[in-house]
Amino acid sequence: MAFTHVLAVAPVSDIDTAVDWYQRLLGRPADARPMPSLADWHVTGSGWIQVFLSPEHAGSTLLNLVVTDLDATLTTLTGRGLPAGEVQQGSGTVRFAALHDPDGNRVTLVENPVT
Repeated sequence: MAFTHVLAVAPVSDIDTAVDWYQRLLGRPADARPMPSLADWHVTGSGWIQVFLSPEHAGSTLLNLVVTDLDATLTTLTGRGLPAGEVQQGSGTVRFAALHDPDGNRVTLVENPVT
């Protein structure tokens, strides 16, 4: 079985509030708004983040984003009004920090993931 894309979907209770927050997180507007209740950001050639209006599921997502420089990313996000929690040390050189969207969906920024 072959897959061509991975879509990470964060259900939200208010699409406009979520789109604003994810625009600040990702530093740009959504790449597509195929319907009023959905926004897409194409973060890699085959990896997308979607926010989708689904109040009954809002706040249940865990999303991990790999970054090359965690400290620089956290500084940028703080400047955009999105401060993260404390940096945690994982195994080896792995470090991570988490923040939450307005519905409580957790976005973890990971540096140097184990491959």
